[in-house]
Amino acid sequence: MSGPIDFIVSKEDLRTYKSVPGQMPGIELNSGQVQLRIQKFAFTANNVTYAVYGEAIGYWKFFPTEVAGWGKVPVWGFAEVIDSANGAIHPGQRFYGFLPMSSYVTMDAKENSSGFRDVAPHRLALPSAYNHYALTTSDPIYDANYENEQMILRPLFVTSFLANDFLEENSHFGARTIIVSSASSKTAYALAFLASRSRPKVDVVGLTSPRNLTFTEGLGCYDRVVTYDEVASVSSVLPVVYVDIAGSVPVRAALAQHFGDDLSYSMALGDTHWQEDKAHAALTGSQECFFAPTWLKKRVGDWGMEGYLQRLAGAWRTFSPSLGGWMKVIEETGHAAVERVYLEHLEGKADPATGNVLSLS
Repeated sequence: MSGPIDFIVSKEDLRTYKSVPGQMPGIELNSGQVQLRIQKFAFTANNVTYAVYGEAIGYWKFFPTEVAGWGKVPVWGFAEVIDSANGAIHPGQRFYGFLPMSSYVTMDAKENSSGFRDVAPHRLALPSAYNHYALTTSDPIYDANYENEQMILRPLFVTSFLANDFLEENSHFGARTIIVSSASSKTAYALAFLASRSRPKVDVVGLTSPRNLTFTEGLGCYDRVVTYDEVASVSSVLPVVYVDIAGSVPVRAALAQHFGDDLSYSMALGDTHWQEDKAHAALTGSQECFFAPTWLKKRVGDWGMEGYLQRLAGAWRTFSPSLGGWMKVIEETGHAAVERVYLEHLEGKADPATGNVLSLS
């Protein structure tokens, strides 16, 4: 397929997807609008979660398609302005933010001190954290030497940073051990990295599949790593908090039975095992869904946006040097690569040691 492309998936069956002709450059813009060429974006298990919860949380609404029943899976990446009807935003400027898997996108931009917000009517009721686009020259986290690593891990790191901050604010609900499922995932790694530096000290235990055991142990951020089939024998300093990134009902049930009242809190943070039957989830005890934009809004209220960004940037600078030791970045271009990487992540077959950076431009 030649020319601009949109990658879309069926909302009813995530395994059904296709690449279709996308928005052309040079379209007529309304006052305030900008058109951007999407240069590159990352794809991780986090983006699969966006698709799984596309209806429940509203992720399909950010970039609506003209094809009924189909949606665009949001991603995080960099885009360059190619045309502008906004006097404060100029061609050639680059922004980091929430994007469709497309070649081009048009946004209703309202500038601010660090970039702009998309104020298109259909986005105003959606979580504001996803509507901000950071100008690279004003972004306190941006580092030209680590663009790809930021695309891959920054949105996951923000979620992990906020989840860890929530647990610390609540004194880990009295727990002395944090158990994290899907421990080989990049979200889990970032959370474990931060939690292992908590004060007072908490143990961090990772749960993973047998095939990812050696890799996960080699990350160096877990006190112990246990496979899912050994959950019933997990030995931990009590009580414990469970951070559920896998979304596996059998694992939750095994932990609930094993720890009983010593499981002081269970947090839902992902759904990498989205294909499992969730029919008996209610039998595994209570679990609260952590929605990062909600806690972000609270922290911006507590600290101010500048204070929040300073804390986040400080944590990122501590975290980012650890990435060179294990993550291999693979850059690919074209719809065939996008389709393959999407399916690998959807089916849980992606290599946890790699980070995928893609482009349809």
